[in-house]
Amino acid sequence: MMTTSTKMNYIQTQKPATSYSIIFAVSGAHLINDLIQFLLPALYPLFKAEYGLDYFQLGLLTLAQQMTACILQPLMGLYGDVKPKPFALAISLVIVAVGVTLLATANSFPLLLLAAAVLGVGSALFHPEASRVSRMASGGRLGFAQSSFQVGGNTGTALGPLAAALFVLPLGQASTIWFGLLAVIGVMVLIWVARWYANHQRMVNAMRKPPKILSKIPRKGLIMAFAVIGALLLSKFVYIETFKSYYNFFLIEKFGLEIREAQTYLFLFLAAVAVGTFFGGPIGDRVGTLKVIWGSILGALPFALVLPHMNLFGTAVLSIIVGLILSSAFSAIVVYAQELLPQKVGMVAGLVFGFAFGIGALGAAALGALADYIGIERVFSLFSALLFLGFLTVFLPDVEKPKN
Repeated sequence: MMTTSTKMNYIQTQKPATSYSIIFAVSGAHLINDLIQFLLPALYPLFKAEYGLDYFQLGLLTLAQQMTACILQPLMGLYGDVKPKPFALAISLVIVAVGVTLLATANSFPLLLLAAAVLGVGSALFHPEASRVSRMASGGRLGFAQSSFQVGGNTGTALGPLAAALFVLPLGQASTIWFGLLAVIGVMVLIWVARWYANHQRMVNAMRKPPKILSKIPRKGLIMAFAVIGALLLSKFVYIETFKSYYNFFLIEKFGLEIREAQTYLFLFLAAVAVGTFFGGPIGDRVGTLKVIWGSILGALPFALVLPHMNLFGTAVLSIIVGLILSSAFSAIVVYAQELLPQKVGMVAGLVFGFAFGIGALGAAALGALADYIGIERVFSLFSALLFLGFLTVFLPDVEKPKN
């Protein structure tokens, strides 16, 4: 809660200081959400063995989880822009708790699809609102706030394989219900955040209505810019989602690893993604988001092309390098897209997150179907070519000045 003097300063300057406690609270809730979300793909080896699912069906589970997020997130974000709902964040983790309960009790492929879809709905409500709150609490440090928010999710995703290897896989599918307790903790944290959010809104409403912020880019330029952003998200998230869904199987088939060993290598990749996500935002605050996006493309591509042809040690090392570099651009992309349409930051966040999740899920499902025909090793040799789409960055307009 802000003191009276802090409130007066806020009203006078309209530029509040960075609220680190709120940013880190939202980041922690993001960790919980994405850890629970990743329990589904972490269980794929168990589902494949227990229910006789093929790669295409596993891809459909990813699709059910991510497509609900893809469709709903922009709508949730736009609704929040028009009618802010501070307690929507807490409700989102209530839905996630229901989803993980369904996941624990599902005993057929259709019920697994239902659990995946419910998890996706909770995620769809969470991400645009959480991104908006992080931006509100940024105090102008947009890249730092966005990276801090996202690194919570990436950390949760990275912990997913370890949770699966150490807890879920040994104890079975039903053990995932215990992760619902984490969701309850997240709900309590987000109720506290919601109170800050509501107080923030009251102060904003008490101030004189600020002038409407319009985009500096003409309509045609906006269409081109968002088309390029879509291509960038396609290349990065199809790559990352394919790793998340099938890297275990690639390591098992190529190197003969046990499931637990493969989960450990997947954790290393996802941990690198988390680290890269965090550093991308603050660097973007200093040098500009476009430079971060370019560095992500030029840095990751050569390593991604070589990775499928290395031995186990080389594969592990290059996966860490690729995850670290490739992920650095995502927070920069979100901030850049929000600067294109600064009057609709919630809708833009929902659009970016939703499209990223949706296109990643579609790509993972398609590549899973392809793997049933040509093998998972061959798929890993081909799909890194998607990163060449990153060179479309040359068509993005410069909408900001580097910050010193």
